Amino acid sequence: MSDLRETRLEKANALRELGQEPYALRFEPSHRTDQLQADHADLPNGEERQLEVAVAGRVMTRRVMGKLAFFTLADETGSIQLYLEKASLGESFSQLTTLVDAGDLIGVCGSLRRTDRGELSVKVSDWQMLTKALQPLPDKWHGLADVEKRYRQRYLDLIVSPQSRETFRRRALMVSAIRRWLDERAFLEIETPVLQAEAGGAEARPFITHHNTLDLPLYLRIATELHLKRLVVGGFERVYELGRIFRNEGVSTRHNPEFTSVEVYQAYADYTDMMDLTEQLIASVAEQICGGTRIAYQGTEVDLTPPWRRATMHELVQEATGLDFNAFADRAAAAAAMEAAGLEVPEKADSVGRLLNEAFEQRVEAELIQPTFVTDYPVEISPLARKHRSKPGLVERFELFIVGRETANAFSELIDPLDQRQRLEDQQARRAAGDDEAHGVDEDFLQALEVGMPPTGGLGIGIDRLVMLLTDSPSIRDVIAFPLMRPETRTEP
Repeated sequence: MSDLRETRLEKANALRELGQEPYALRFEPSHRTDQLQADHADLPNGEERQLEVAVAGRVMTRRVMGKLAFFTLADETGSIQLYLEKASLGESFSQLTTLVDAGDLIGVCGSLRRTDRGELSVKVSDWQMLTKALQPLPDKWHGLADVEKRYRQRYLDLIVSPQSRETFRRRALMVSAIRRWLDERAFLEIETPVLQAEAGGAEARPFITHHNTLDLPLYLRIATELHLKRLVVGGFERVYELGRIFRNEGVSTRHNPEFTSVEVYQAYADYTDMMDLTEQLIASVAEQICGGTRIAYQGTEVDLTPPWRRATMHELVQEATGLDFNAFADRAAAAAAMEAAGLEVPEKADSVGRLLNEAFEQRVEAELIQPTFVTDYPVEISPLARKHRSKPGLVERFELFIVGRETANAFSELIDPLDQRQRLEDQQARRAAGDDEAHGVDEDFLQALEVGMPPTGGLGIGIDRLVMLLTDSPSIRDVIAFPLMRPETRTEP
């Protein structure tokens, strides 16, 4: 590799000696490659079109055959062949074929020609080195076979994999579509702090940092929820934020410590309104990004056409296990029934409600392939959700599952400040007992609730998991441009 680099450095110096800077200041293309391919699809084989064009991009392949050469030039939109002929280029032909390597970025001018084999080409009359690459591209046949290297060196992955570029293009369009859909319905996006004095809004372990000037410990936010609710208290009836969230948790095919979510809050609404909003929003985005609401994910057809199935956690667990958790008088009875059904009974699940959730995660979650709203969660695992209007021990909450993954979470928001204080104090007690995903009492948030918050529906959607679904990507690392990776080598500080 070092020999190849030295050879390329020598070519860069040779270009300077010829009066051409190997790292140009600018170049102005007249067309992109996809535009040329579309606009000139009617050009017959073997004919030329006397239209002067200028294109720029990266040289992907080279074939030199005596007095003719063929390069493939790729830009963001696609690729086009370069037809290089010594008769028309003169001395410049040998410079092109000897000093330009695969991976270099060049700009060319010329006319259009379709070869006898049907390949639309730019017949080059002039060229300019834009960037001399010192490192070669991955092997054109094997590409980046090492999946981990694709994530570590995403720039190489994007160069050699049009599919990866398409994934991130779709991600960008999807984020824009979500914002546009919400904006059109009078939701306002308002930014909230990333650095927070008190972590809250979710059960998750936070990243801790320190502000030197104020000598203040701070947390990277684990949710945008509590600050967005403060905005609702302040009089904004429809607000949202689409942004980064940070949770100090493990890495897997569906988890990255830094991820993106959108949280939406609507005054005078409840969790049934949030179900309607969720399915309409996601169906609309699927229409725009995928061309319809029937999509394929890892070989399985998923139908996102509303309305979606709605079922309670109790109903789904009873369907899967035969256990009716409404019938258990206490934790001991529920635990015995779970063990008899072959389910694990974690010690930390210290109530019937927590055991219900365990049964759901063990037997139901992975089987929810088609979009399903799982409703009416135990109060113990939902400290920010309103108690159910008719079902004791439960809250008005749903989670949306698609292809066995949680994709959204929503509540009828808890607006009673006394009830909220008790829930947060209970959570603080769990924290004191060693639960590092539980958090303390946010007194300022409680003060805001005492000022008065209207009835509100709240919703959070995991953007990365939604991108996975709409781009048929098996891992969250495929849809995060630069996922967190363990360093390849450790060095002493």
